[in-house]
Amino acid sequence: MTIVEVAPSLVSIAEKTRAAASKLAILSTEAKNEAIAAIAQGLESAREEILQANVADCQAAAAEGIAKPLYKRLQLDEHKLRDAIAGVRDVGKLADPIGKVQIHRELDTGLVLKRISCPLGVLGIIFEARPEAAIQIVSLAIKSGNGVILKCGKEAVRSCEAIVKAIKQGLSQTAVSPDAVQLLTTREETVGLLKLDKYVDLIIPRGSNSFVRFVQENTRIPVLGHADGICHAYIDQAADINKAVEITVDAKIQYAAACNAIETLLVHQAIAGEFLPKIAAALATNHVELKGDQRTLEILPNIAPATEVDWETEYSDLILSVKIVDSLEDAIAHINQYGSRHTDAIITEDIATAESFFGLVNSAGVFHNCSTRFADGFRYGFGAEVGISTQQMPPRGPVGLEGLVTYKYQMTGNGHIVASYTGSNAKAFIHRDL
Repeated sequence: MTIVEVAPSLVSIAEKTRAAASKLAILSTEAKNEAIAAIAQGLESAREEILQANVADCQAAAAEGIAKPLYKRLQLDEHKLRDAIAGVRDVGKLADPIGKVQIHRELDTGLVLKRISCPLGVLGIIFEARPEAAIQIVSLAIKSGNGVILKCGKEAVRSCEAIVKAIKQGLSQTAVSPDAVQLLTTREETVGLLKLDKYVDLIIPRGSNSFVRFVQENTRIPVLGHADGICHAYIDQAADINKAVEITVDAKIQYAAACNAIETLLVHQAIAGEFLPKIAAALATNHVELKGDQRTLEILPNIAPATEVDWETEYSDLILSVKIVDSLEDAIAHINQYGSRHTDAIITEDIATAESFFGLVNSAGVFHNCSTRFADGFRYGFGAEVGISTQQMPPRGPVGLEGLVTYKYQMTGNGHIVASYTGSNAKAFIHRDL
């Protein structure tokens, strides 16, 4: 891919963002925090305009027959907006990740090496329906000294335009140029953004499995993200039944469209007869459709049978597949085969069993006796998150500021040359940490 394939207008946007990001990268913590406070105030002032824009987006999406899970993500009510603005202010309270000295080492007298944290540069964030994602991402980008190009889905254009307008209005009163934040709205711009490897340093896609895979397969820019959110809860034979019911219900119905909601429930055969009728009744009250394997059907004969496809499916809806397993080892084997390495939980009162689960389940989040819905940057105290990564290499799990920072090596000498450290009379390095 080459830059000449991209529309000149998009190149111009990228150049402006890069220039603004270069200035943002060297601003003081105080200046960045003032900008974040101004963003929060700008959003507060535009609250009604943003909510009205979202209502218009939701009405248009409903008329076009948008899928229910996507519609849920699109909705931005007063509570979601309030929480998002609170998240902005929380980011302002976080420690500045930039300018941290990670290594400070004297290689020889007068020859000093430092490794210093610094911004990535420009982030390209492509997301579908969740307009509040724009708020979270911008606050984290500014705090970490990065420019950001946002590309929202067509269903959220009005909402995101109102949000970005408010953000730019807030930034206009600060040392951070409004050009550090840009919004793209068309599919053609999505394809173009993926080709901007000269200007964009990291792409973070947030959306459906197929969407994330499309991004991963169509850019040379590094991509941080996850394609699936197939999360599990395993109810061990040593589980507290009442605790297990409450956690399972929350993990499924608290926000079924979220990527950290459970899609498969694994139940140890020793407690299946007692647990399954109770959880089925609790989930039925919340309109959850169950699908079960053959042994589950023997206990719950009125539910639909599960197929191999169900174990591989992220429903993002009020549907839950259920499987009875003979042991902890069987549960772990199922999770590692069918899971997406997102977040998986065990419900048990046996600490040794929980520790085995922690050690053997290869997921970004492994939880004990709590809902998978806690897998969230805001709930982790990150202030917000730019996305969730299920890759093996860090950053992993909900990604906050630490995922938007890299580092550079700075060396200061006084006429030092490498020739002095080679040959028969070579000097020795000190390598003394300062």
